[in-house]
Amino acid sequence: MIARLEGADIAYDDIGRGEPVVFLHGFALDRTMWAAQTTGLAGHYRCIAVDARGFGQSPPAAPFSIDRYADDVAGVLDGLVVERAVIVGLSMGGYVAFALWRRHPGRVRGLVLADTRATVDPPDTRERRRELMDVARTVGPRGVAERQIVGVLGKTTRERRPDIVETVRGIMTRASVDGIVGALDAMLGRPDSTPTLATIAVPTLVIAGDEDVITPAKDARALHAAIPGSRLEILAGAGHLSSIERPAAFNAVLSEFLHAVESGTAGSV
Repeated sequence: MIARLEGADIAYDDIGRGEPVVFLHGFALDRTMWAAQTTGLAGHYRCIAVDARGFGQSPPAAPFSIDRYADDVAGVLDGLVVERAVIVGLSMGGYVAFALWRRHPGRVRGLVLADTRATVDPPDTRERRRELMDVARTVGPRGVAERQIVGVLGKTTRERRPDIVETVRGIMTRASVDGIVGALDAMLGRPDSTPTLATIAVPTLVIAGDEDVITPAKDARALHAAIPGSRLEILAGAGHLSSIERPAAFNAVLSEFLHAVESGTAGSV
């Protein structure tokens, strides 16, 4: 489905019935990365998976920024007449989740922050992002995918699950050059979300893979320590894409959290 917003067409899936849960994908991926979650949870929840502009079936449309991505999500919810939802964001999707909380807090019933961080990029990461822009422009999405695979997937996955490696590579190669470059620029320009953490007043679950080398488990522990009343889950044998690498484990902790949010036992401040 397509939401026709001011300045952009945003593609999304809307599957299942129940309390709404919004899924926000990581960099160079798209909403299909959440297939195991939307399929697994649609029997109990309304699963809304969104393609950021320039990824999946959402055409690239400047300007690109993390705040703009967040406003796009709010626009999709407006069109669906969804007042509040649990927001699940992985990596770049986590940055968008922080922006949603800052800009549209009334739309957020709960937060799931997977394999992400609140801080801005250190200098070496900023340089790698600029180099990746050049790769996207000169080689294309396949070149970006080859650069990203080793970092985004854990050692266990790379050694034992070639099917997952190919799935992730395939999703990344479908991204548009403009979308990739725009997202890299958006991440370079994102604000430090560290001051945001203490303001989060909804139930929050922090998830990380123990083999994540991009946002290591220490980053997840820092989020957990700074977000009042949050819960932390570290998934063994998973890298940066924990929802894809350990889908059953991810779904188990997510389902438990969603049930707690529904029942009012997840905690909030």
